[in-house]
Amino acid sequence: MLEPTTGSGGSSHDISVLNGLIETTIDSVDGYRRSAQEATNSRFSSEFLNRASEREQVVSKLREEVRRLGGNPQDDGSVLAAAHRAFLSLKDKVTGSDDKAIIGEIDHGESYLANKWEAALKDGGLSPQTRSLVQQCYDSVREGRDTFRRLHEDMAGTASSPGMGGSSSY
Repeated sequence: MLEPTTGSGGSSHDISVLNGLIETTIDSVDGYRRSAQEATNSRFSSEFLNRASEREQVVSKLREEVRRLGGNPQDDGSVLAAAHRAFLSLKDKVTGSDDKAIIGEIDHGESYLANKWEAALKDGGLSPQTRSLVQQCYDSVREGRDTFRRLHEDMAGTASSPGMGGSSSY
């Protein structure tokens, strides 16, 4: 017998959606850690590490819910993200990396992540309890996306200004 796709009793659909969010959010954690290592501005490095920690807490909450629903939580990021990181590493070796480029990549990654979370929120098959958890965790994701979108736009607008790397009000 198939498990129900709505309600509170161990929904396989909820587990699948949550595991997809876990996978994508792990990619975000990895991206922030890598960005912290690459950044030249210590303020950026610190913010990236804070975001990585915040996203780890989101992953932990999602994993708890998957376990509560009777599932096995995802424990890896996506293959696509691993390939993307490998490409970025190669690109960095060829072209160099700077804080503006890192912020641009984070902005791109944050938009991708937010789209995944927004799709989950629109999923009519989620139980009310799972939808509530997804909404609660999405608030953190949305804030990260908005923060880095503004920073990326600010940095793009000041690209020709001398001392751009240290003049951000971030």
